[in-house]
Amino acid sequence: MSLIDDTPEGTNAPELTVSELSRGIKRTLETTYGRVRVRGELGRVTFHRNGHCYLDLKDENAVLAGVIWKSAIGGLDIRPQEGDEVIATGRITTFAGQSKYQLVIENLAYAGEGALLARLERLRKQLAAEGLFDPAAKRPLPYLPRVIGVVTSPTGAVIRDILHRLADRFPVHVLVWPVAVQGPQSAPQVAAAIRGFDALAPGGSVPRPEVLIVARGGGSVEDLWGFNDEAVVRAVHDCRIPVISAVGHETDTTLIDHAADRRAPTPSAAAEMAVPVRAELVAMLADRDARRKSALAQMLKQKGQRLRDVARALPRPSEIIEVRRQRLDLAAARLPRPAELTKARRQQLALVATRLPAALNRAVAVARIELTRRSGRLGVAHLAGRVERGRERLDGWATRLVPAARRKLASASDRLSAQTRLLGSLGYRQTLARGFAVVRGEDGDVVTDAASLSGGTRIAIEFRDGRASAVTEGSGAASRPRGKSGGSSGGRQGSLF
Repeated sequence: MSLIDDTPEGTNAPELTVSELSRGIKRTLETTYGRVRVRGELGRVTFHRNGHCYLDLKDENAVLAGVIWKSAIGGLDIRPQEGDEVIATGRITTFAGQSKYQLVIENLAYAGEGALLARLERLRKQLAAEGLFDPAAKRPLPYLPRVIGVVTSPTGAVIRDILHRLADRFPVHVLVWPVAVQGPQSAPQVAAAIRGFDALAPGGSVPRPEVLIVARGGGSVEDLWGFNDEAVVRAVHDCRIPVISAVGHETDTTLIDHAADRRAPTPSAAAEMAVPVRAELVAMLADRDARRKSALAQMLKQKGQRLRDVARALPRPSEIIEVRRQRLDLAAARLPRPAELTKARRQQLALVATRLPAALNRAVAVARIELTRRSGRLGVAHLAGRVERGRERLDGWATRLVPAARRKLASASDRLSAQTRLLGSLGYRQTLARGFAVVRGEDGDVVTDAASLSGGTRIAIEFRDGRASAVTEGSGAASRPRGKSGGSSGGRQGSLF
């Protein structure tokens, strides 16, 4: 119905129902302001449980109600927050239920770079106050990682630069998690990639990276805004794998740079931080190996010289042995001859053996007489049995004592024979059998050096099979024996000196 149809007679204003007026206003607004872009500050941002978002756009003088339907929220470049200065694009319409007009928002963007930077600064201060940028929480990068995870676009030049740089420096296993690096899907995909790498179990079918590189090329503040997202910053802070941020160029700064363990000015620089240069490692190892060999050779040389110095201070083994051998010969010379000692011990043993039975018999006879004498004094009636048993035991002891004594003498004789044989093997006569001789002076003492002899001294020389006497010539060390005195060998004895 037209607003001027059926005008009552006598008046210029038609009568309209409330609904008619509301629809007329709605058509007028939507026709006049079909699609508008409005700049203002967001206030009273409310997300309803059905998924719609209700907000206010305001400036110094007015407030405009706005609504973002659930179907449009997913396509927004930004998430509306109270206090942000934005440019809202949409259409003006009315809400008859409350007699108000509102802007149905289809797109939302920050109002220029100044507004973005102001919001960025507020978020930076908030996250810094929570400790997400604390330098003490930064972790060192592994020196030589075996697996590197890269979060970036799979089709851009960034991934090619990183792979080329890694191949030049030190080829390693690289895992790429493809993400959108620009637009509304960038932030959630980057955050999910970081958390996905962190969730990989060590030793699983997919190797767990030892370092992560989050990379993107340069761009405007709006292009890099996904890396300023709070979800991305928290994912980097919570990641247990060291993270290198390589977003933008050297002059570009994002919040992920503050949360990461290291910041690289470019993606290529991030690859250089992640791995060392293989050629430099090989050269360093070769240099250290050469230094090790040189130090080892020098140490062996010093130890050898020290050993030679110590060896010169020690006596020669032959000198130690000769002194001990001479002492042994002198001690053996002082011992009695084995044959004479054995003969004397055998005579003593035989004498004891001949005397023992007679002595035992006499002792038994004396004991028997004493027993008989004492038994005569006692009452025979009650002691006869005991006396008889005592006599029997005494006779038994007498019969067993003699064999036991003989066995004891035989055992002692065997030990004496063994000691005699040992004495013969250790005595100096065994040395004489090998071609040595013992020189004795006039007093019978052993002569150990030529300097103790003077000219005309009579000496006795003992050989293996006999003795010979001689008289020395000259004096001191120049003395020489001459002449001979008979021995059992009867041979001619030459000079010993």
